[in-house]
Amino acid sequence: MNGELLSRHPSLLSGVAFAVALLVGLAIPVYADLMAGNYVRLMVLPALIALGFIFCLDRLFLLGMVLLFRAAGDLVFDSTKFSLGPISLGFGGLVNAFVILIAVLLVAGRPARFPRAVAQPWIVFLLVALVCVFIAPEKGEAIRSYLGFLSYFAVFLSAFYFVRTEADFKVCVKLVLLSSLLPSGYALADLLMSGLPAGFQGYRLKSTFTHPNIFAFYLTLVLCLALYALKSPRIQLGALRRSALTLYVPYLLVLLLLTQTRSAWMACFAVFGIYALMFERRYLVYLAAAPALAMLVPSVRDRVLDLGSGNEVVQYAKLNSFAWRLQIWEYGLRWIRPENLLLGYGFGSFKFYSPTFFPFSGGVNFGAHNIYVQTLFEFGLAGLAALSWLFARLLRTLKRMARIDKLGAFVAIALVVEYMIISASDNVFSYLAFNWYFWFVVGAGCAVVLRHMEEEGEEPVAVRQPVIRAA
Repeated sequence: MNGELLSRHPSLLSGVAFAVALLVGLAIPVYADLMAGNYVRLMVLPALIALGFIFCLDRLFLLGMVLLFRAAGDLVFDSTKFSLGPISLGFGGLVNAFVILIAVLLVAGRPARFPRAVAQPWIVFLLVALVCVFIAPEKGEAIRSYLGFLSYFAVFLSAFYFVRTEADFKVCVKLVLLSSLLPSGYALADLLMSGLPAGFQGYRLKSTFTHPNIFAFYLTLVLCLALYALKSPRIQLGALRRSALTLYVPYLLVLLLLTQTRSAWMACFAVFGIYALMFERRYLVYLAAAPALAMLVPSVRDRVLDLGSGNEVVQYAKLNSFAWRLQIWEYGLRWIRPENLLLGYGFGSFKFYSPTFFPFSGGVNFGAHNIYVQTLFEFGLAGLAALSWLFARLLRTLKRMARIDKLGAFVAIALVVEYMIISASDNVFSYLAFNWYFWFVVGAGCAVVLRHMEEEGEEPVAVRQPVIRAA
């Protein structure tokens, strides 16, 4: 309607173009002043214009490009942040907004493809979280975190519009694998510049991410997908690509060791161990030798042996990381009052109140390092039930993938179980980049299942009515 009106009145079109150009011209000096001469920040506006242009042309292509480069994004996004009063803005937040908008427009454009069966628990969880935003002790931080949750759901939803056939699932796998090239390449530079000069003493590799744990969990996801790409008959790799990927896997394993993230080590070892038991028993020999070889690395050995000391709470004694986690979980759960059991204390309240209930905080606002404890504390039993429903629905849906692609079903289910395991010892909810890749891959797997069910004329799991038999 608006386009037709402008085409019929060229003078009106010229006036609109002149007004837009005038506004942009007036805004540029103000924008340049706000950026305070920071050249990286100055690139935000042209980058935003480029994103807007691609958004208008092809939204799914824009989503693919964002996922291709998001793994290396934290390195740049942190340097683009600036403040407008109490509000902190940056290019990363604008990219998040684009991703959420893409999902909204995809659903609005093709509502029939909305995955109601697997979206229901997500929606319930988000509604509980939204209620908890209003009772949060810090509203601004709660809103920012809630938008992060919305972006996870947006990426998950977008996968159902990205994947139309089983071949599209392979594209998703390749896209995530390609996204690892920049972080893995930068990791080598990080090793040479930071790890090698220090003799790797106390060194933890984080590459382009803001924390070593995030890089470690991302690597476990990439390694699972690399296993699928190498072993699945559905993905045809040329001799050169197969050789390159085969050599790439040990390199990623070395990077994973250097992150010093024990939960990621255990999760990765468990996935490869179960794969060996289910598909190729000969890999059990390699897995049996892997821990012994890893213990030859001094930093790895020290990290493992650290769990053997500092397990008792003694005055002036230093707790190891696991014992410290047990303490903060215990104090946090004991602090919950009966009247707060249903909806908790609000979004972000665990970190806000931790100096109050945790005597070993030293005045630092620590996170829960456990999403189940965090969810119960912040969202109450309602949030924990919704989260449990979400994981159960994902596992139930992905289980049906075995009829289509047995190895694909194993990898997808392994990723969900791995996510549940590492969530028991880390602040996984706040790891945005990792969550995007995780929810995109899991969404793509669920999309394959739902497409197959539609082709077979089956009803989705959540919609199927129970069969009532006559007595």
